[in-house]
Amino acid sequence: MKELAQYTKILQEIKQEIREGRYKAVLAANKELITRYWSIGNIILKYQKAEGWGSKVIDTIARDLSSEFPDLKGFSARNLKYMRKFAEEYGEVEFVQEALAQIPWYHNITLLEKVKDIEERIWYIQKTVENGWSRNVLVHQIETRLFERQNTPGKTSNFRTLLPKIQSDLASEAMKDPYVFDFISFREGMDEKDIERQLVHHITKFLLEMGTGFAYIGNQYHLEVGGEDFFIDLLFYHTKLRCYVVVELKNGKFKPEYAGKLNFYLTAADNILKSEYDNPSIGIILCKEKNKLVAEYSLKDMTKPIGVSEYKLLHDIPQEFKYSLPSIEVLEQSIGRINRTKK
Repeated sequence: MKELAQYTKILQEIKQEIREGRYKAVLAANKELITRYWSIGNIILKYQKAEGWGSKVIDTIARDLSSEFPDLKGFSARNLKYMRKFAEEYGEVEFVQEALAQIPWYHNITLLEKVKDIEERIWYIQKTVENGWSRNVLVHQIETRLFERQNTPGKTSNFRTLLPKIQSDLASEAMKDPYVFDFISFREGMDEKDIERQLVHHITKFLLEMGTGFAYIGNQYHLEVGGEDFFIDLLFYHTKLRCYVVVELKNGKFKPEYAGKLNFYLTAADNILKSEYDNPSIGIILCKEKNKLVAEYSLKDMTKPIGVSEYKLLHDIPQEFKYSLPSIEVLEQSIGRINRTKK
């Protein structure tokens, strides 16, 4: 048994070395490709400025390159124009190699087309690398304005008061306002249970919206306190925060009593579920609407860390975004590919 354990350990180390080697090889190849495209873009840019070339010259270059290198892909007129724009947007090769070369070329094109602010682009690059987003998932995150929702100033929570700074910062970063459940169709008379059922039915998409680190445990999760039964709407475990996350779902406006109920659930979760290795449980109230000041007052004297966020269903999303979002099927296929790649 000891020899088997030793062999297993050695095998795991070798597998990890191979995985890291593959990743480094892919990253190196991508860095070379991105740098080459940037250099070609600079050549085109330099002569366009010096000679006053129009875009038709790029069409001619594309045809000549195709004739010279018939088997070489990636040098269509459209792609050459992207290279020119890429070089125009980013002036330093060091920045290109260190930041932009961490993601594939078509991810970079997506950011060029959809995100104007450089700092915001860098944020999406970091999140893409961190989460392994496919291009479809990146498009979805941009078009549902993840940067704005995750970096909303003054999110409604008492995390800073009740949690150590490191955990408070992580909890605040993990929380969004609003959450966008664009896969849930609205119908008259819909209540919390209807929304909850659809969230669970589309759990892959729901976890994508919740963000990195959320592991789904269950809905209507049973806790027994003093011989009485209580049921948590949605229970998660956050792998980075190392704590349970209790989510209460309300199909209406936030009410102060919701905070008191969630405070009770968090106390129960800490006593029943939390181990000595876990951090204190965190609660999130998801509601259709909130008065920020009422929510802040409600959380002020709570003893447990709680955040309050709004959520939007498909019919709440601005019309111009509805038809640009990738379908649920496309997203789930993309996430499936990411998961298979990581295994």
